Amino acid sequence: MDFGSDAFPVSVSSLHFPSAEQSFSQTLSSLRRSALSVANRLRSIEADAAFVQQVADHYGLPLVANERCGSWYIPPQSKTGSAYFKSTDGHTGQWDFSFRRLNLQLLPIAREHGGAIIADSTRRGKLMPDALSKTVPIWCAVMNRALFPTETAYHAVQLPPDYLGASEESQIAQRIDGFVKSLKDLKLNLDDLREQIGKPIRVAWANRTYFHPTDLQKGDDYKLLVLCSASRRVHGAEMSEGGYIQGAGDDSEAWAHGLTPPVFWANKSTLIETAEEELPELIGRLVAEYDRRDTSQQAIRVAPTQNLYISKTDGRLSENGLYDLVIDCNGSLDAHGEDAKRLNLGCQSGKLGGRDLRNRLDKVREFVASHFAQDPSRSLLVMCETGKDLSAGALLAILCIFYNDNGTFNSSGAKQPINKQFIRQRLAWIVSSKHDVNPSRTTLQSVNAFLMERPDY
Repeated sequence: MDFGSDAFPVSVSSLHFPSAEQSFSQTLSSLRRSALSVANRLRSIEADAAFVQQVADHYGLPLVANERCGSWYIPPQSKTGSAYFKSTDGHTGQWDFSFRRLNLQLLPIAREHGGAIIADSTRRGKLMPDALSKTVPIWCAVMNRALFPTETAYHAVQLPPDYLGASEESQIAQRIDGFVKSLKDLKLNLDDLREQIGKPIRVAWANRTYFHPTDLQKGDDYKLLVLCSASRRVHGAEMSEGGYIQGAGDDSEAWAHGLTPPVFWANKSTLIETAEEELPELIGRLVAEYDRRDTSQQAIRVAPTQNLYISKTDGRLSENGLYDLVIDCNGSLDAHGEDAKRLNLGCQSGKLGGRDLRNRLDKVREFVASHFAQDPSRSLLVMCETGKDLSAGALLAILCIFYNDNGTFNSSGAKQPINKQFIRQRLAWIVSSKHDVNPSRTTLQSVNAFLMERPDY
């Protein structure tokens, strides 16, 4: 694939040429800003997506985006699912298996298709993100040992060739058994999870430098996860690459003006051909139009309960009568008046909202207790503006206080011992049901404090 300078032009018209007083460093900064233009990012994403599709064709496997970056490199019609593996869980000395991101949705995908390709990218200078070189391999080793304890041939951590030092590989291997124990302590149905995937996992890597192992394809005795780093490695400055940007889809909040992958792919040609200075206005119009047309938003039931649901705040869901009760974590305290079937918590956005939630959970407990005492089968929708943070925190408190191990409302009012492990088990219900849930540390601390500091629970 040709990535010559003609493919990613730097617009001369967008440069401000220096006066005699302007420093050389200021000139370089101006050139770098031009090289990192939105148009160049979108062209780079388009080129990298072509490589990702080549990998999919080579292995005959479906594409899964490692969010948030991965979705930029996969057209929506080609995207089978999403994964949520964090690079920070692969950072040296911080190797971890995330119990807030279990990624169990990968198991049935792998069973149905024989495996999957997980697409991600990383910024300038690295061959692949830590999520692909370490976090996913850790996850695979934990799953193999927990679900297939007798299949010892698959128990070793599968790591990319000649990439990590022997000491780091050894330290990672020493942590796996501890992660397996912690996974088992969540009391998930491991027999069901084993059935969902069927066979142990093998790992392969695909990047612009190599495919490894070179001859590995999906097989009958294992499920193959191919870890694909979309962007080619850039060692120098972007200015030397003709406008090509490694990891162009990363950190999109800082450059995309609200553009999202679905809107990009639906309007790719128009966006790439539009002048840089006109892009913010165009993107605003396209995003607004997409949001008006988008009817894909839906609430997710939190299993094993039969009546608790979680979603992003959406009036179409909460006001159409589908749910008997609604809790809106960010909803204004002044809105909806005396609607007895709706509770607005008035939490702020972001981390401030996590702290607000601590002081609102008493209201949540009273709301659920009063309504479910009349009819514990009533459906309850809990929303927040992301559908991933405060709503998960409020639901976590509800599950811990009111629901037994079978996922049914505890109408007897019997007290349950609540500790950190119990809270973690209930959080696993939410994470397993809605895979992009990611409550902040502040939100979880608020829930823990509320539950564990109350003598009546």
